[in-house]
Amino acid sequence: METTLHHHRGGSGEPLVLIHGIGSSWQAFQPVLEALEARHDVLAVDLPGFGYSPPLPAGVRPTIGALADAVERACVAAGFDTPHVCGNSLGGWVGLELARRGRARTLVALSPGGGHNDRETRFVVASLRATHRMARTLAPLADVLTRTAAGRTALFGQISARPWRMEPGAAAARLRTVAASPSFEATLEHTVASDRARSLGEIRCPTTIAWGTRDRLLFPRQGPRFVRAIPGARLRELPGLGHVPMFDDAEITARAILETTGTGRAIGASAP
Repeated sequence: METTLHHHRGGSGEPLVLIHGIGSSWQAFQPVLEALEARHDVLAVDLPGFGYSPPLPAGVRPTIGALADAVERACVAAGFDTPHVCGNSLGGWVGLELARRGRARTLVALSPGGGHNDRETRFVVASLRATHRMARTLAPLADVLTRTAAGRTALFGQISARPWRMEPGAAAARLRTVAASPSFEATLEHTVASDRARSLGEIRCPTTIAWGTRDRLLFPRQGPRFVRAIPGARLRELPGLGHVPMFDDAEITARAILETTGTGRAIGASAP
């Protein structure tokens, strides 16, 4: 049974899969799609229970493993064999799992989840639950609230360093997407609230951990933890950008992704 929908944008290059964060959808990557499509055949997924994708079947918990399974099914359906992978936040954590399984040609994890300590877990879980409650309350007023720069800043200041720059219509749609995510609470409970990224030492593909220096949700200090755990991984700072860097500077974010997808070879692979 297909458990995740996807939006496929054809290109002529190697396959690239984009995975969004909790409460979001494939549209989070819209700011960088044009640049990425110039180099890649892009598959931007909606994780189960987010965007237009239905939740996982009854009885299947939305763990990182189950979400990675869903993305793998979407890749098979699209004919993507071992694609490049880029994920943000929860999507970055899913990307780490795909890379651990050997299902990623390269990996770019933008402020990935899974590296939080106990104190950070309490903060991010409380923050995300508050965000979800707020979004559900305010969604009927989304168009009015996002009409002004002040409104956009109040609503999206935690995930964007420059929320006032958001286009009002896109900001309203993002608020409604968070509110309408049926798997938000269950996914939060079975990922961030109760788990950590595991077995990162098994990752063998070229990996970039990219972190906005103004990330106010998953703090930049978490980046070096991933780099220490993943063989050959590099840390790339995104100066002045927030938790969802695509919202703040599409050019810098796309460049960070393409710098890694251009490597394309597994660590230790021999030259042709």
